[in-house]
Amino acid sequence: MQAMATEAFIGNMRGPVIRRTDADYDTVRSLYNGMIDKSPVMIARCTDVADVVTAVNFARQSDLQVAIRGGGHNGPGLGSVDEGLMIDLSMMKGVRVNPTAHTVRVGPGCTQGDVDHATHIYGLAVPAGIVSTTGIAGLTLGGGTGYLTREHGLTSDNLLEADVVLADGRIVTANKSENADLYWGLRGGGGNFGIVTSFLFQAHPVNMVYAGPVFWDLENARTVMQKYRDFLPGAPEELGAFVGLKTVPPVDPFPAEHQGKRACAIIACYNGPMEDGQAVMAKLLGELPPPLFNWMGEMPYPALQSMFDPFFPKGLQWYWRGDFVKELTDAAIDAHIAQAQKLPSTLSLMHLYPIDGAVRRVGKNDTAWNTRDATWSMVIAGIDPNPQKAGEITRWTKGYWEAVHPYSADGGYVNFMMDDGDDSRLKATYGDNYDRLVALKGKYDPTNFFRLNQNIRPLHS
Repeated sequence: MQAMATEAFIGNMRGPVIRRTDADYDTVRSLYNGMIDKSPVMIARCTDVADVVTAVNFARQSDLQVAIRGGGHNGPGLGSVDEGLMIDLSMMKGVRVNPTAHTVRVGPGCTQGDVDHATHIYGLAVPAGIVSTTGIAGLTLGGGTGYLTREHGLTSDNLLEADVVLADGRIVTANKSENADLYWGLRGGGGNFGIVTSFLFQAHPVNMVYAGPVFWDLENARTVMQKYRDFLPGAPEELGAFVGLKTVPPVDPFPAEHQGKRACAIIACYNGPMEDGQAVMAKLLGELPPPLFNWMGEMPYPALQSMFDPFFPKGLQWYWRGDFVKELTDAAIDAHIAQAQKLPSTLSLMHLYPIDGAVRRVGKNDTAWNTRDATWSMVIAGIDPNPQKAGEITRWTKGYWEAVHPYSADGGYVNFMMDDGDDSRLKATYGDNYDRLVALKGKYDPTNFFRLNQNIRPLHS
């Protein structure tokens, strides 16, 4: 009977269903994070909402655990599952821009690069992350921070509406007036409540930007991080800028004399005229030592968004940890620099992304994303192409996190969580909103069907 049900399921799908015996199985199942290897029984490559409903119903009736893959960028590999069904949305890529309303309808398989490509010709952009290969679905449902966050808020703050397939196979729309409780939960609550098959975003005027990286030798990191910390809160919100500890990539076109040096970098984006951006950055740079190089210049916004793509292709080894940071003290800066001196590979890094400006103009209980009083979202990422270095980069990341965590808030950004332990970490992240999320889970997914995520369990699961 199960074989008959499987054949019926495959016959009812418009998109292909990949099984272990198929020649392209290994290619399709491969994950962005090469450290993680999972083997689903089948991969349902959905082409439309009907396919998603068909896959959900089959998995529920067959008692198969499901993993949902959108853009496929998830760090801990939650887009796949051993011995279950991967519901793969990566073929659902449509983007439709309404230039009059400044809204964008986006399919769940889109990357932020897909969205940028479609919106840029209208002089618009949706606030997103900093790497164009990032999947828009997971980014949005977890929050979403990037260059436009200070001016226009989180990606999830710009979500106007979502179409959602629930665990029982129903299709609902969530917005301010329809299923408003679900709409609240989708903005930061992750993939806990259903499969979003369509996102409607508010877009904003963004065209040419003054942007790029500025690198200093690590010996200047303390001064750079102090000045950045003190400067940014008073800077215009048109300036999005994060600070990082990393290595000058040992490849062209980086200056040969600096390649491989440990460094502190500020990567900035001013959304406005170049001369205004230069004037703003001059106030910061004027208080800092001369950099190794300053590559800020005028460029199309999608060029900035894709600038780092070549360094982070699919298949690298990744291990990351995150925290929210309310205050970057001198002692914390010293702890960061001590860990950065032990960087285990040229790709490993720490970034501090600002959380202020427009993010704080949304009430902490207005969406599921709760940490509106943070100042930065920190990520520490051990990254290397060599699988034999997986253990080393994991140990470095954990050690770094343990060294700086005493200076951090209790919770962390869910999109930067990996194996962060029990529910206490999520409870700290969602704070006052956690109990409401549990109740919402009980309403929309009482059996915890969607549990391969940063999971919020219903009370009686």
